[in-house]
Amino acid sequence: MNQWMDLSEKVLKGEVLTEMEALSILNCPDEEILLVMHAAFQIRKHYYGKKVKLNMIMNAKSGLCPENCGYCSQSAISEAPIESYRFVNKETILEGAKRANDLNVGTYCIVASGRGPSNKEIDHVVEAVEEIKDTYGLKICACLGLLKPEQAKRLKEAGVDRYNHNINTSESNHTNITTSHTYNDRVNTVELAKLSGLSPCSGVIIGMKETMEEVVTMAFSLKVLDADSIPVNFLHAIKGTPLEGVNELNPLYCLKVLALFRFINPTKEIRISGGREVNLRSLQPLGLYAANSIFVGDYLTTAGQEETDDHKMLIDLGFEVETVEEMKQSLS
Repeated sequence: MNQWMDLSEKVLKGEVLTEMEALSILNCPDEEILLVMHAAFQIRKHYYGKKVKLNMIMNAKSGLCPENCGYCSQSAISEAPIESYRFVNKETILEGAKRANDLNVGTYCIVASGRGPSNKEIDHVVEAVEEIKDTYGLKICACLGLLKPEQAKRLKEAGVDRYNHNINTSESNHTNITTSHTYNDRVNTVELAKLSGLSPCSGVIIGMKETMEEVVTMAFSLKVLDADSIPVNFLHAIKGTPLEGVNELNPLYCLKVLALFRFINPTKEIRISGGREVNLRSLQPLGLYAANSIFVGDYLTTAGQEETDDHKMLIDLGFEVETVEEMKQSLS
């Protein structure tokens, strides 16, 4: 048995890694990466077997955001040439839901740019979600920014299952990324979602000049938040944003990050999210030995991998897509 399997056994006994043990995963020698991923897979297999959850994004509102997030092409300070538009109509949201259903995607994510939704936008989402639930029964995740209590309540009553609001980075690195809202604003929104009965989804963006110690802090912060679903994004530095040109990541380090998040949050859905194609590159399949969830299709303003390629990758790995019916049973 090696040290990584020792850590895996410790986690499976219900114990929590120390910060030094967690940091050792990120500092793992590259030649031991397969040993680390094997150890992470023991935890993943224990809780999720070979099942993979599929998620798809509907970018329901693009650009026009007053915030100053340095990574985002939709922010007020971005000069990236993206398509900007106000909330799409209900028919477009429903078309996206149909496509998700046809691709056996379990979770359909309705995402809108901006600091937070207006009550009129909440009305729009509620109307669409009620019809999606009646027609397809998909699991719905909403990501609309900072919420008010009454807005969270309405989303829950309409049938929204999950609410996403990422912490994105560590509290100590937050002001280096944005100053138009605080780290606590983000944490409070996740807590509000939980209080409203919505399943909390919160994750990170790796590669924004944070230290390894800060990555460890992010993993433990999400454990404290008790996020049910943790999207791990890897910075895809977009031309025209303040983080343009930042390129601190390599595929092996990205795998170590995914393993870390599995070790620290063993029972949670760990999702390989934005930037996986450009950062993990040919090592994408290995990421699923730690993670148990991926996005299929495109992201917000960047292209993803072809959905058929994702399905082929899962087949080649011997993994199984969690069906919509299985997802419904897990919700009941």
